[in-house]
Amino acid sequence: MRLLILGGTEFVGRAVAEAALARGGEVTVFHRGRHEPPAGVRTLLGDRTAPVADGLAALADGEWDVVVDTWSSAPSAVRDAARLLAERAGRYVYVSSRSVYAWPPKAGLGEDGPLVEGDPDAGEVPYAEAKRGGELAVLDAFGPDRSLFIRAGLIIGPYENVGRLPWWLGRIARGGPVLAPGPRTLPLQYIDVRDLAEWTLDAAEAGLSGPYNLVSPPGHTTMGELLDACARVTGSDAELRWTDPETILAAGVAPWSDLPVWIPPGEMYDAMHTADVSKAVGAGLRCRPVAETVADTWAWLESIGGSAPRRPDRPPLGLSPEREAALLSP
Repeated sequence: MRLLILGGTEFVGRAVAEAALARGGEVTVFHRGRHEPPAGVRTLLGDRTAPVADGLAALADGEWDVVVDTWSSAPSAVRDAARLLAERAGRYVYVSSRSVYAWPPKAGLGEDGPLVEGDPDAGEVPYAEAKRGGELAVLDAFGPDRSLFIRAGLIIGPYENVGRLPWWLGRIARGGPVLAPGPRTLPLQYIDVRDLAEWTLDAAEAGLSGPYNLVSPPGHTTMGELLDACARVTGSDAELRWTDPETILAAGVAPWSDLPVWIPPGEMYDAMHTADVSKAVGAGLRCRPVAETVADTWAWLESIGGSAPRRPDRPPLGLSPEREAALLSP
């Protein structure tokens, strides 16, 4: 398969590139040159934020079977790339988000849920509108039969540049009492970036189209299993002190940002951790055990010195040691 990845040097794009290379694919990555691409790819340099004639000049020639696009900013950048490639690529895969569903998404929502408004010609807009606008831009250029939308939820695994699982690994590695947000048995939904990559390639090769929710099935793991796995792989003396959601929220601790991954039961939890993924499972989605995701992410972190890269457009995550200590004090 001749694959063009718009991006391809970080997290999701990199995982797709490596998975495609492992299958013997011919992989081209189009990026700004800020990060080293995977070995074995062909590189095209450009900047999608520049005027089209200059920023996309490297894409003026060439043909591909599949384009994979992970863009999450101005939809107009997706529009410009999709229009340029519509006659020279067979299929356009856009890594979208479950954020495109109108708030609040009900528990167990499938791909037929109501969507936020989006504009394919928009500039910088909020994340949900940007992703929906990107979907519409692809539909306009490639049509419904040649467009595939990966509506991912929480993505973790090696190369993570947002900082959710790396924060927990780093915190637990430091040891001592750790504020563990309960309930311990709280089910989680996420997708290992490598499982996302493999399913995306399988779906593209099978000629699938339309939207697919892509996270693990409900109950794939729990908050307790995730943090226990972090404790095992780091080998620390961390003591997980499980604390009820009411106590945590009363202290002003923000779910998802102060305590990454964790969301207490309620409307936001239903939106993030109860998606219906039966369509993707029916199309072959396989999710590795949480212990494998945690162990491989820790091994990657150790290989790069212990600190994960962080996207400049995302705020730092995690509870400060001072606030954690205050919450844990008698």
